[in-house]
Amino acid sequence: MTALWTLERLSVSLGGRPVLQDVNLSVERGEVVGVVGPNGAGKSTLLRAGLGLLKPAFGTIELDGQALHSLSHAQRAAIVGYLPQERSPAWNMPAWRVAALGATNVSPSRAEDVSRAMLDELGLSNLAERGILDMSGGERARVLLARLLVTQAPLLIADEPAASLDPDAQLLILERLRAASKQGAGVVVTLHDLSLAARYCDQILVLHGGLVVARGEPRVALRPDILRRVFSLDGQLLSTPAGLVLAAARASQANGT
Repeated sequence: MTALWTLERLSVSLGGRPVLQDVNLSVERGEVVGVVGPNGAGKSTLLRAGLGLLKPAFGTIELDGQALHSLSHAQRAAIVGYLPQERSPAWNMPAWRVAALGATNVSPSRAEDVSRAMLDELGLSNLAERGILDMSGGERARVLLARLLVTQAPLLIADEPAASLDPDAQLLILERLRAASKQGAGVVVTLHDLSLAARYCDQILVLHGGLVVARGEPRVALRPDILRRVFSLDGQLLSTPAGLVLAAARASQANGT
């Protein structure tokens, strides 16, 4: 089966400084891939370069088996939906109109129908007419998630979708992305919360200083030596009824220093 997104030896420099070096990544249908790492590790740069929003210094990029540079913008949009980290829209449009922006492959009337249906699915039907700038951060995040989901793209990429949200909003968003993967989509998310990454991701890529230092299933990618080396944590993943959680303390505290 052809991977939905393939990055081979992707390297990126910004202002003459290397920020990503020789990154390889393959995303299949039906899986959630998490990208984690400290601030400045290169997570957002990886997504943006892999989508053609930044020019890489080196490497190859394919979407659904096709070279990224050979695809038109419309062809790219049919394959991948992207939710950037920035959540501050420029115009105070009603929520349903913002969500409808993602439905580029249907008529305007159908776009309204699917956007309202998705808002209803995310518990926002009563806010469909409200301006997005008049909403709370959690409400706005769900509207932007609706815009991503109505694309119906086979590859969904979300940069820090759970950042700065209340726990219930974090869980709703990640559960909905997980549901999309079970319906056959490939999903890529960057996350800071390692417990959320372990709970919702099938595979995890750990970046540190622009390099891939670990990859694999959560227990492999977030093993104790990686937690210490990359995140300065002493800890491990534990199984709970809710899924995997991280039990950890700062390495300096754990060692009494």
